[in-house]
Amino acid sequence: MKSKPNNIVSKIGLKIKLLRNKLGFSQEELAEKSDLSATSLGAIERGTSVAGIDTLERIATALGIELKELVDVSKIDLD
Repeated sequence: MKSKPNNIVSKIGLKIKLLRNKLGFSQEELAEKSDLSATSLGAIERGTSVAGIDTLERIATALGIELKELVDVSKIDLD
């Protein structure tokens, strides 16, 4: 049985996806705005790739938020 991911990498990925959807961006649009490939952004959103601080900063900027807001996952529950 596969356990549910409950780590910060997965939570940040989910938050990016939720914010992206809220803004109506496709993965491709956010990836372009963040200077990433859509494949890389998808892996970050799924929590299968660990993004560096510089990458998270670019994503946060593209989403119109500060880095500290992006990494605040205290209200994200994956259970």
